Amino acid sequence: MSALIGIVGPSGAGKDTLMEAARVALAGDAAFAFLRRAITRPAAAGGEDHIPLTRDAFLAARDADAYALWWEAHGLLYGIPRGPLEDALAGGRAAVANLSRRALPGAAARLPLRVIEVTAPPAVLAARLAARGRETAEDVARRLSRDAPLPPGLAAETVVNDGAVAEGAARLLAALRRAARPAP
Repeated sequence: MSALIGIVGPSGAGKDTLMEAARVALAGDAAFAFLRRAITRPAAAGGEDHIPLTRDAFLAARDADAYALWWEAHGLLYGIPRGPLEDALAGGRAAVANLSRRALPGAAARLPLRVIEVTAPPAVLAARLAARGRETAEDVARRLSRDAPLPPGLAAETVVNDGAVAEGAARLLAALRRAARPAP
């Protein structure tokens, strides 16, 4: 099925970890394409494998229509490069991308979209955020207090990532395979 599968969820849910495990598991499966985001964050900052850009370089690419989707969150700019997404969809593949909830309405308006929400209980999220060491305790508390529901009218399959990475990865793989199937 040719669709964008947007992976969303709160910070600390383990989206990057599970997506990397799924990418490795599906490396030989031509039905899936995993997209790298462009982010105004240095490569050395950790987290997902992304295309690091300065703010000026990102804005220049955005102004040149290089992104199919873009958004700002947590003081950073994020973009899904147009070429790889369009190539995947034209090839009949499911394009998997780490998205923000705020990018979903625009994606749903322009693209065939399926959504998978990766989440975990609040105590697990707090522990993971603290372990990353990228934010102060106040920043972690602020992230956890945000209630960010999905936009109205968008359904999502939920993957709970509250245990071992292998368990969460298996859950995400199953959800990806279901999302990539044609709608009945």
